[in-house]
Amino acid sequence: MYAIVDIAGQQFKVVKNQKLYVHRLEGEAGSEVSFDKVLLIDDGGKVTVGTPVVEQAAVSARVVEHVKGDKVLVFKKKRRKGYRKLNGHRQYFTQIEITGIDTNAPKKAEVKAAPKAAPKAAEEKAPAAKAAAPKKEAAAKKPAAPKKEAAPKKEAAPKKPAAAKKPAAKATTGAKSTAAKPAAKPAAKSTTAAKKPAAKKSTEGDKSAE
Repeated sequence: MYAIVDIAGQQFKVVKNQKLYVHRLEGEAGSEVSFDKVLLIDDGGKVTVGTPVVEQAAVSARVVEHVKGDKVLVFKKKRRKGYRKLNGHRQYFTQIEITGIDTNAPKKAEVKAAPKAAPKAAEEKAPAAKAAAPKKEAAAKKPAAPKKEAAPKKEAAPKKPAAAKKPAAKATTGAKSTAAKPAAKPAAKSTTAAKKPAAKKSTEGDKSAE
């Protein structure tokens, strides 16, 4: 006959008079402990599977001693960073001996709330709600304070018209530049015309002299 039981978050297959190590349990050496989270029981080929646990089943055991496991080294390193760290750890264990597997263990008494507690709480809340109701009615009867009239808004002053641009300056400058250019050309023509007749007279005088 064997059973699969959950002990301190781990599942173990146990038989009678078996010794095993589990996570540290409360209780001194020599004390009796019981585990009721039995997941499966095999009694001579008759298998009973729990949903999720088997009802009225328990595994009893005796605490033998509390020990520490072997040391485990935890080494951390980051390459090219110069980071190295070495830690050690030893897990605490408890050695137990299975004394029996019971399929008809008594159920634990369930603690139920008294039915009279709820009505009392409701009665206490009812007077408090009634006392709060008149206060709300008194607050509703108070006349609302008159609202203050909003002050009239000041009228914005009219904006001044923008000053008109003066196009006269550009027109005068354009007229002066156009008038100056035609006056310069006739002066050049007059000087060239004056020089040509003088040259002709000199040649005629030379011929008469001969």
